[in-house]
Amino acid sequence: MVDLSAANDFVATHARLLERRRFGLLTGQATPAQVVTALMAYRNPDGGFGSGLEPDLRSASSQPVGALGAFEVLGELATTAGAIVEPGLVAQTMDWLDSVTRSDGGVPFVLPRAADAAYAPQWTPEPDPGSSLHLTAAVAAGAHRIAGAGSKSDVSGGVGSGPAAHPWLRRATGYCWSRLTDGYRPAHAIELRYVVEFLDAVPDRERARAVLESTIRPHVPAGGDLAVAGGAEGERLTTTDLSPLPDAASRALFDPRAVDRDLSLLAAGQRADGGWTVDWAPFSELSDLEWRGIVTVRTLRVLAANGRVDLPGVPGGAARARRDQGNDDQENAG
Repeated sequence: MVDLSAANDFVATHARLLERRRFGLLTGQATPAQVVTALMAYRNPDGGFGSGLEPDLRSASSQPVGALGAFEVLGELATTAGAIVEPGLVAQTMDWLDSVTRSDGGVPFVLPRAADAAYAPQWTPEPDPGSSLHLTAAVAAGAHRIAGAGSKSDVSGGVGSGPAAHPWLRRATGYCWSRLTDGYRPAHAIELRYVVEFLDAVPDRERARAVLESTIRPHVPAGGDLAVAGGAEGERLTTTDLSPLPDAASRALFDPRAVDRDLSLLAAGQRADGGWTVDWAPFSELSDLEWRGIVTVRTLRVLAANGRVDLPGVPGGAARARRDQGNDDQENAG
C-alpha cells in the first residue's frame, strides 16, 4: 500500500520546489498558480525552457527537452478542474520550438548551446543536429495533451485557436506521421515510448489506432517488458511506462494481467524514505535527487489515474478505485 505521508515527507525534504508544488497539486495542498510560478523559474526570455528543468542537462539555454518538461507540467494543469494557464504561455513556447525546428518539421534532440554547462552523455550536443523523432514525438505529444484538454480548462483560446491551431504543432505532427510508416523500426526503446505517447495524444484517433496496431504492435511485447539497450544494467520499460493511462488506446497492446502486475510493482516500489527511484544512472548526486522527486510525482499520478491511490488532483482516479474495488468484491463473492 502506498504511504502518502511518507511520500509527502520525501518530496518536502528532497525534491525541487517545482515538484513540491506538483505534489501539492495532486494532494490539494497547492494551487495551479503556484505550480506555474515554480515552472517559470526555468523559462528564458526567448520563450523556451532550460536551466536544468531536465536534470541531466544543466545548460541555462532553451532546449527542446526543456519544452517537453514544461508541457508535462502544463498538461497536468490542463486536466485540473479550474486551472488557468497563463495566456500565451503555451503558444510562446511553441513559437520558440518553431524557431529551432528543421525544414522537415522535426526538432533536434539537443541544441549545440547545451555545451556551455554539464550534461549526461546522452545529451552530448552536436554542431549541426538533425531532426529527432524521439524528441519531436515527445514534445508534440505534450502539446496535443494540452490542446485536447483545452475544452476543460482555460488553456485554449476557443475554437480554431489555442495550441491545436499553432503552425509548429501542425509541422511537428506532420513530421511524426511521415516517420511512422509501415517500415518504421524504433531506433531505441525510449524513442518507442514517446512514439506511443504521440499516438495516444494526437487527435486523429482512427489513424493513431491503425498505426498502433500495424506498425507499433510488432515491436511491443504484450507483457510490456522491454529492455533499454545501452542503458543502465537492468533498465527496462514496463506497461506503466509505455501506456500509463487506463483510457489510452495503447492499452490494447498489452495483456491486462501484465498491466495489473506492473501497477502492483509500481506501488510496491516506494522506498523506505517515502520516494520512488529510477532504474537508469543519473549523472550526479543532485540530478539523482531531482529525478527521484519527478518520478515520485509521476508515479503517484499514474497510480491515482489507475485507481490504486486516491488523490484529489487526479480526475476520475477515486471513482475508478471504488469501481475496481467493487468489481474485486463481486469476483471474490462469486
